[in-house]
Amino acid sequence: MTDALPRRTYLYFAAQSINLTAAVMSVTMAAIVGSTLAPSAAWATVPYGCQFLFVLLATYPAARLMASIGRKKAFLLGAIPLLVAGVTGYLALAQQQFGLLVLSHAALGVYIAFANFNRFAATDHLPPSLKPRALSLVVAGGVLAAVFGPLLTEALRGVVGFPVFSLCYAAFVGLAMMSALLAVCLPTDAPKPVQRQQTADAASDRRVTPDIAMAMAVAGIGYGVMNLLMIQASMHMRHLHADFADIRLAIQWHVIAMFAPSFFTGQLIRRLGIKTTLHAGFALLLGCMALNLAGGGHGLMTLSLVVLGLGWNLTYVGGGALLTQALHGSPMAFQVQGKNDLVIALSATVGAFAPSLLFSSVGWGGTNVVCLVLCVAVWIAMGVGLSKGRQPRPATS
Repeated sequence: MTDALPRRTYLYFAAQSINLTAAVMSVTMAAIVGSTLAPSAAWATVPYGCQFLFVLLATYPAARLMASIGRKKAFLLGAIPLLVAGVTGYLALAQQQFGLLVLSHAALGVYIAFANFNRFAATDHLPPSLKPRALSLVVAGGVLAAVFGPLLTEALRGVVGFPVFSLCYAAFVGLAMMSALLAVCLPTDAPKPVQRQQTADAASDRRVTPDIAMAMAVAGIGYGVMNLLMIQASMHMRHLHADFADIRLAIQWHVIAMFAPSFFTGQLIRRLGIKTTLHAGFALLLGCMALNLAGGGHGLMTLSLVVLGLGWNLTYVGGGALLTQALHGSPMAFQVQGKNDLVIALSATVGAFAPSLLFSSVGWGGTNVVCLVLCVAVWIAMGVGLSKGRQPRPATS
C-alpha cells in the first residue's frame, strides 16, 4: 500500500491555513478593537468571548450537517459566516457600532466551528497507517497562519482613508472566497444513509469507549490550558511592563511552536505510538508550568510559551489520532467527532473567559498551580485508562 497522501489532504491543509489565519488575525486585533468600540472597559473582550461561544454552539450542528449532506457541501456553506464576519466587521468600524463587532466575531466563530473539521475530513477513507500523518499535516497549516496572520493584520490595519483595522476585517471576505474555492475543488462525498446510522450495530458504536473518552479529555485539557496560559501570559507580561512588540513576538513564537511540529508529529506517532506521544505532550505542558513558577523575565516566559505550544501540539494531534483510530470504520464517526470538538470548544471557551478572573484572584503563580493539578489528574487518568489495553498504535497497513 502506498504511503503517499491523496491530493485532497493538501486541499484541507490549505483550507486549515485559511481558518487559522482568520483566527490568528482575530486574536491580534479583537481586544484592541473591542476596547475602542465597547461602551466600557469591562465589555472589551466580549466580542472575542462570543467568538469562542459560537464555536461551541455551532460545532455539533456542523458535525450533524456534514453527516447529512457531506463534507464538501458543508464546507461550502461554512464559508458564508466568514464572509458575514468580514462585512459586519468592516461596517462595525466604519459606523463605530459595537453590536456589529460582536456579530462579526460570532459569525467568525461559526465559520471556525465548520473549518475545524478539516483535520478529521482529511482522514476520511484513509488506511489507519496514514491517518496520523494526514491529521498532523492539516494542523500544520497553522505555521502559515502564524506567519501571514500578523503580517496581514499589520499591513492592513492603518491604510490611509479607512478606519483603523477595518480592512483587516474586510480581508475575511477574500479569505471566505478562497475557502469556498478550495471546497469546490474537494471530491464529492456522499452523506452516510440515515438507515445505517440507526442499525443495531450503530447503536453499539454509540457507546463511549475508554479510548474515545481519553481522546476527548486529553485534547480538551490541552486546548483549555493552552488558551488560558497563552492569554494570561500576555496579561502578566504587560503587568511586568514588557513592551508590546516583545509580547507580540513571544506570542508569535508560541503559535509557531504550536503548529510547526505537525510536519512530523504524524511520523512521531507512527514510530513511538499514540500513548507515548501523549505522555510526551503532558510532560511538556508540565514543563511549561514549571518554567512559569520558576521566575519571570521575558526570555523565560517566551521559552515557557514555546514549550506550551509544543505540549499543545502533541496532546491535540495525539488526541485526534487516538480518536480517529477508535472510530475507524464506525458509522457514528461524524457524531463522535462533533462531540469531541464540542468538548474542545467548551474547554477553549473556559480558557478564554477565565484568565482575567484567575489573574485577579489567584495571580499568575496560582493559575499555573491550578493548571498543573488539572494536567496531572488527566495524565494519571489517561495512563490508567489506556494501560488496560494494548498501547494504541496506528496500523502499518
